[in-house]
Amino acid sequence: MSKTVIEIKNLSKKYIINRQKPHSTFRQALINLYNKTKRKEKEEFWALKNINLKVREGEILGVIGRNGAGKSTLLKILTQITPPTTGVIKIHGRVSSLLEVGTGFNPELSGRENIYLNGAILGMKRAEIKNKFDEIVAFSEIDKFLDTPVKRYSSGMYVRLAFAVAAHLEPEILLIDEVLSVGDTNFQKKCMGKMEDVAKGGRTVLFVSHNLGAIRQLCTSCVLLEKGRIVAQSNPQDIVERYLVEKTVKKPVFKQAHKAHKKMNLREVLLNPHKKMNSNNVNYDEDILIRIEYEVNSKVNDANVWMAIQTSDGTMAFTTADYDLDPKMKGTRLPGYYRSDVKLPKKWLNTGQYMIVVGLVNNNPFEVFDRKETIMFNIIDNGTTPNAFYKDGTRRGVLQPFLKWENIKVK
Repeated sequence: MSKTVIEIKNLSKKYIINRQKPHSTFRQALINLYNKTKRKEKEEFWALKNINLKVREGEILGVIGRNGAGKSTLLKILTQITPPTTGVIKIHGRVSSLLEVGTGFNPELSGRENIYLNGAILGMKRAEIKNKFDEIVAFSEIDKFLDTPVKRYSSGMYVRLAFAVAAHLEPEILLIDEVLSVGDTNFQKKCMGKMEDVAKGGRTVLFVSHNLGAIRQLCTSCVLLEKGRIVAQSNPQDIVERYLVEKTVKKPVFKQAHKAHKKMNLREVLLNPHKKMNSNNVNYDEDILIRIEYEVNSKVNDANVWMAIQTSDGTMAFTTADYDLDPKMKGTRLPGYYRSDVKLPKKWLNTGQYMIVVGLVNNNPFEVFDRKETIMFNIIDNGTTPNAFYKDGTRRGVLQPFLKWENIKVK
């Protein structure tokens, strides 16, 4: 049996949030200022609570959960960016990490200099780093900008180099947060392959991601965090299915409150709002209308709204964005309340269960304002689906479209 390389016992992390009460009158504010007795309320927030976890050598552990569940806090504690409030952590091996965009590199130094700096931080000799240097540069695809200060890199360039450094300098343990979503599809595939190679070499990977398909494909085990606690730990397939079933809205309406501190905030997602039936079931031969309502609380540039449809097992069916047919949508958005309608054609999605994921992001520099798994819905076979040609009475695939065929006898 492989040895344990990470052992966490009774780990908790508490933050103290100071909330100052608003003054009822201007007179009261002056009195408080004079007496220097401004009243504050202190609120305890437990980002993590009683975490117990063992990770073995060569394991690829996926960590999933909704926003605020404690995923990133866990990785920050493991990388000693933030200390725990209570608990014990034992780590056996050299740790390399890729967490938030903008951490880990000195922005004033060039890409070349940061490669050597990160290697030195990991305890590697200059000769060891030099042996890996060409491989890192080739993987990151930023050779033309190698001697440019990284503060001038786009978020995509930054992440490509940061991942290449983290994965190629031979750490025993590799910690990866959601930042891989910044890269393009081809680069993400390269990253997945590299993480598999790292694990096959006997090293360990902790992978935090909202990409449930990647969790299922890549990870050998998975934990589900909820409100700072581990509520389930098993194989990735079972954990992903539990997460989707338990944590997605079962009604055709998703709502959340106004949040003034966010530049863009998702407010509502509605499935077929034009229908009177309060149901998540949609017939195969019906169009699907998805309505997205959001607020812009301060002026944003180069932002967009995107939507993804995932199957119940986390497979990505497709993604779409509001600028696909209207490039002007990537311009400036002024404060206000907005509504976007997306129409999915009938006789398109195969029968089965699906999830609507919505995101509000800034493209350059990359920033996620909001991202939510919102509504689960079912495509129902109402007798209009194509005749099946498999023994179990189905056709394979996420899509089951009626396509035009032209048949000609050529001889």
